[in-house]
Amino acid sequence: MTDETTNTVELAAELTMAWLSNPNTRTSAEDVPAFLRSMHDAVIGLSTALTAATAEEAAPEFTSAVTARKSLANPDVIISMIDGKPYKTLTRHLSTNGLTPAEYRARYGLKADYPMTAPSYSAMRRDMAKKIGLGRKPGQKASAKSEAPASTTKRGRGPKVAEPA
Repeated sequence: MTDETTNTVELAAELTMAWLSNPNTRTSAEDVPAFLRSMHDAVIGLSTALTAATAEEAAPEFTSAVTARKSLANPDVIISMIDGKPYKTLTRHLSTNGLTPAEYRARYGLKADYPMTAPSYSAMRRDMAKKIGLGRKPGQKASAKSEAPASTTKRGRGPKVAEPA
């Protein structure tokens, strides 16, 4: 006997004992084996139906709206494989569909380095970050080509000028 068979027999026996311990149950000794057999059949039926249902639900197949090549064809947008619509970044779109980037890549069989943002959008964000000085060590000056004139970067009031007396 396997563990599953033993567990179904034990479960059927426990259910039968619970049924017999109920003071409202009136039965003869000849009815107990038939009831035990019917409980065992019911437990086996439930366990096989449960395993069959999980096997059917285990591998849903998803078809992509576009191919991976077409989704990356335009550098300005990245096309979603879920609905075929263009986005600059897929992360918010994926979260509204209940997916993480890793789950999205696994669902459609994409490589681990498949991008989640459009290349031109990434370049624009990278240039903006460099312009404001992100990624530099403290005390480092910005490079000469990205440094703007002092008059355009200063905000607020100008320098104090001595008033004539």
